[in-house]
Amino acid sequence: MAARTGKAPAKQTARQTAKPDARAKLLDAALNVIRAKGYAATSVDELCAAAGVTKGAFFHHFKSKEALGVAAAEHWSATTGAMFAGAPYHEAADPLARVIGYVRFRKSLLTGGVSEFTCLAGTMVQEAHETSPAIRDACDRSISGHAATLEADIEAAMHERGMRPDWSAKSLALHTQAVLQGAFILAKAKGSAEMAADSADHLIRYIELLFRATDAPTTGE
Repeated sequence: MAARTGKAPAKQTARQTAKPDARAKLLDAALNVIRAKGYAATSVDELCAAAGVTKGAFFHHFKSKEALGVAAAEHWSATTGAMFAGAPYHEAADPLARVIGYVRFRKSLLTGGVSEFTCLAGTMVQEAHETSPAIRDACDRSISGHAATLEADIEAAMHERGMRPDWSAKSLALHTQAVLQGAFILAKAKGSAEMAADSADHLIRYIELLFRATDAPTTGE
């Protein structure tokens, strides 16, 4: 244990040390519990129990459940963003192969129970888009921000093929998220990832047709 400096009491030092840890535990718990139960059905008490912290600790870090929801969407973006940044599809030389590799990577994540692979932002925004503008906007930043990571590769693929279509890289990037979020809804309705995987395959075929590149190099399945 590090030695105390100054005149701060031991209890105060312990609290200051524990605060970031409690906040992180609550955010991690939110990712799991909200995806499993939904935002509305998740109570502050359940989040505290899952995180192993007190209710007092919750309200020290978040003034409300809504504030936790906003922070959870941001935490989701940071956590998943790091995972996607290090994903193998970035290694492909052909930009179109990277775009298709991204969809294949998304398909590869469809493992475990439905709540283990569905999107926190998509789950929350379906419930709170009318009742909580703050959560709606946080989820939009998460989903749209993730879609934006595909735009450069889509634009490069268009440029390499001399394409000047009536759609933009941004619109196609957002469309990929519309398909994937819809796939998650189907997975929830069916209680299985099978239909979500089929949707990912259809999305790949759609992208290939857009670029007239059925035989283009792609990352391996």
